[in-house]
Amino acid sequence: MNMPKVLFVSSEIAPYAKTGGLADVGSSLPKALKSAGADVISVMPLYSSVNREKFNLTQVFQSACVHMGNCEEWYSVYKASLSGVDTYFIEFSKYFDRSGIYHTKAGEYADNAYRFAFFCRAAMQTAKDLKFKPDIIHCNDWQTGLIPYYIRKEEDFFFNGSKTVITIHNIGYQGIFGADVLEYARIDIADFHAESFESFGGVNFLKGGIAYADKITTVSPSYAQEIQGETGGGGLHKLLSYRKYDLEGILNGIDTEEWNPAADSYIPRNFTAETIHLKKDNKLALQKRFMLTPDENVALFGFVGRFAEQKGLNLMRYAVEKALDTMVCQFIIIGSGETEYERYFGELPAKYPSRAGSYIGYSEEAAHLLEAGADFFVMPSLYEPCGLNQMYSLAYGTLPVVRATGGLDDTVKNYNEQTGGGTGFKFNLIDGEALYNTIGWAVSTYYDRPAHIKQMRLSAMKENFGWEKSAARYIELYKSITAV
Repeated sequence: MNMPKVLFVSSEIAPYAKTGGLADVGSSLPKALKSAGADVISVMPLYSSVNREKFNLTQVFQSACVHMGNCEEWYSVYKASLSGVDTYFIEFSKYFDRSGIYHTKAGEYADNAYRFAFFCRAAMQTAKDLKFKPDIIHCNDWQTGLIPYYIRKEEDFFFNGSKTVITIHNIGYQGIFGADVLEYARIDIADFHAESFESFGGVNFLKGGIAYADKITTVSPSYAQEIQGETGGGGLHKLLSYRKYDLEGILNGIDTEEWNPAADSYIPRNFTAETIHLKKDNKLALQKRFMLTPDENVALFGFVGRFAEQKGLNLMRYAVEKALDTMVCQFIIIGSGETEYERYFGELPAKYPSRAGSYIGYSEEAAHLLEAGADFFVMPSLYEPCGLNQMYSLAYGTLPVVRATGGLDDTVKNYNEQTGGGTGFKFNLIDGEALYNTIGWAVSTYYDRPAHIKQMRLSAMKENFGWEKSAARYIELYKSITAV
């Protein structure tokens, strides 16, 4: 059976560079596709933050060139390999030798439209220079949204027969810029209209990608439905609804080698569903690290994520403090982002000493320890295309407390008080009181129905969110639009 050749293009790929879940998918999906038999290479920018020595980057092309609309850009290409997947890096100091990936604390980079228009063309040129003729170019989010347009509109013999898939990881980020980029990006003015790139006079990279891609995917079945509605579509619901027969929600997976409590090198005590009683040792280590009262019998809640409104931080700010005031519980918060939330959660341990802990920033070790040691993981997102942390939590027998939206609704089974069934606790309203009440539901279950907690933990750990099933579905999708 022939398998597709896939050029996977992403603005971030873990562990090289990461700001969120896109990087995790950029790492895990190509690896799963490769394991399933597909021929895959990945391309991303070479940011200054990428550790060249650690990942053993080697130069492939010293002097490569792309023709933009009004100039030539010369750059170099480097390569690294992890888990059998070759990743090619576009080195171009003009656009990528800077402190952040998309922005700094001061805001978005003013030339992001130019940076990623160049990246799209350089990724395609890299495939040509490598003589890697793809059956599929798998694009990810707005940063790669010009590639479907170039493939569809330009008569490039090398890409004759190549098809494009674009994955929407979060429709809240669309890449909308001024029309001044049209010439540089080689977007024909005739294609600058409301059914393509044009958005209130600006250029919308994601909209163009959706308009020209052969297939569109997003990262969970529920989110695929939500973005076709006015509330969840971010202004693109009409276009997505028009293309609904080319749109599919394929649930993200997780890297079950990295997130495996039986083999996790970040945690002090490995455990399985059969030895789940050992989870308490990680709980005690977590409490010690965050200077909480060591007590294996207290309900311990955790949060790891971006401090952004989308993640339900306003709900958290209301519910966590009220829960600490009225319930026997502990909270640990790990994350960074908007200054007001960093300040608030950073000050929480001083207000609730020995009951609340926080870390402003991101620590891989602390994140793994929290997943292994907490009893509950809180994700009150206003919307969540897929979410990964709830799946990490399930793998570690840590029960999610989530708002029933997008991938959270798809992956967490709500607790049934009569049977003890389920894998977590869900609520629907975007409301701090609703989150507080659901935390209370989890707390009361923890103390009053401990046998149900144990049953739910075992059910959670038996769930399988590896990439194998999703990778197989992507390969089916690729084959449906190619001659492979």
